[in-house]
Amino acid sequence: MPRRLTQGPLVLATHNPGKVREVGALIEPFGLEVRSAAELGLIEPVEDGADFAANAEIKARAAAAASGLAALADDSGLAVAALGGAPGIYSARWAGEPRDFARAMERVHAELEALGGGDDRAKFVCALALCWPDGHCETVEGEVRGRITWPPRGEKGFGYDPMFIADGESLTFGEMDPDAKHAISHRADAFRKLVARCLGPG
Repeated sequence: MPRRLTQGPLVLATHNPGKVREVGALIEPFGLEVRSAAELGLIEPVEDGADFAANAEIKARAAAAASGLAALADDSGLAVAALGGAPGIYSARWAGEPRDFARAMERVHAELEALGGGDDRAKFVCALALCWPDGHCETVEGEVRGRITWPPRGEKGFGYDPMFIADGESLTFGEMDPDAKHAISHRADAFRKLVARCLGPG
């Protein structure tokens, strides 16, 4: 049986302020007190999992163990069809240190152009792992399919949002109102599944 989260505080196992805003907005209706890993001074673990779900669990388990609280971690990224699913789990690493997603988007564009630029299909993938201090985890995955556009458009969102247009939309995620993006995003898709398993009425 899935384990349900009935009370906070809940640690958001991320140091990414964009993810704190997005996941925090999704959690807010459930009345759970939310703290971020950065706010608690938690160390970021090494993300050496083979896929999004494994990396999300690594982060959530580490935050839960360090804080003694339930922890929710997100591991997400852009998977471009013509690039064999890259940058994938290395999406943040493509941006380097300090994180420069303008440079990462330029790399995606350059590699697509080198292949002829004909296939612009892409998807965002999000894995959410909710873990407790005793090591129990509930993990779900969501996605949103779309295409790559160039040049990037929009100042909203974060990461690769300005170069991604979801299927059926004309605006990039970087141009969309946050509420409109939340309604269709990979993170929202994963979160709906997490709610059904762990947060909604039991």
